[in-house]
Amino acid sequence: MHLSRNLLSGKRKYLFALILLLFISVIGVALSMESNDDFDISRREVLLRRIGHELLLQSGDSTSRVLPVKKIAENEYQIRFENELTFRPDSLVNTARRLLAKDPLTGDYVVNVLNSGKFDVAYGYAISKNKKDNIVACIGRKQPRARYMINVKFKPTGINTAKNRYILGSLPFLAFVGFIFFRSVKPQSALPDGRYTDILTLGAVLFDAKNRKLIINGKTIDLTGTETRLLHIFASSPNQTIERSRLQKEIWEDEGVIVGRSLDMFISKLRKKLEFDPNIKIVVIRSKGYKLEINS
Repeated sequence: MHLSRNLLSGKRKYLFALILLLFISVIGVALSMESNDDFDISRREVLLRRIGHELLLQSGDSTSRVLPVKKIAENEYQIRFENELTFRPDSLVNTARRLLAKDPLTGDYVVNVLNSGKFDVAYGYAISKNKKDNIVACIGRKQPRARYMINVKFKPTGINTAKNRYILGSLPFLAFVGFIFFRSVKPQSALPDGRYTDILTLGAVLFDAKNRKLIINGKTIDLTGTETRLLHIFASSPNQTIERSRLQKEIWEDEGVIVGRSLDMFISKLRKKLEFDPNIKIVVIRSKGYKLEINS
């Protein structure tokens, strides 16, 4: 496998790890928001129960119970009573508005009072943040005593919408960060990867790619990162012609610019560092490329 492919694979691993970390962060925030959502919904149910309690008191009933608030649909709840009661629509409107003002999730909502004995709507109204859109009628007519149920349906706003927007809004952010990270990792500045763990023998020369060194007769010669990558390509295919285009592609293409003379310059530098062993030569193969010749 070519060196550039290994570098690209390494970038993809880092990129995958980064995106996974960001994704976990998004999920964590979403779960945190969901926990807050559960708390606020529980608080809303308490407020709905309080509406039922005050209606009973206004009806002259201080002993019977308000039954547990029932969630009958998404964003819709039902207030139920143990006994019959009577109510004034204006009192219901004002009581509900005052108490639901304490609910941070409440925006627009619709209230329907059902007569459980007749299975019909005895009274209904709609409240909006924009008062011009309120629909409230017949507030002066007192309703007869009956077994009522009050359905309150809320417009789906607040934390659920915020959570969805947060998650959806994070997707472009993840893509953007991934793109920036992918572009920022420069293969030319990267150290040789974990594959370079062995010291290669090239004639009388020991090639330590991991530490970027040549060891010749006990003498150590340092290599640059580019020289190390270039020599490793030759050492992986000794006595074989390596095309010039392949060397340029694997060493420089990921930088976005290929400079032809750069290859010749680094070949010249490597030749000088290998000249201590006459059995090793980097020779030009005319119209093709280069070859690392090792004479045994």
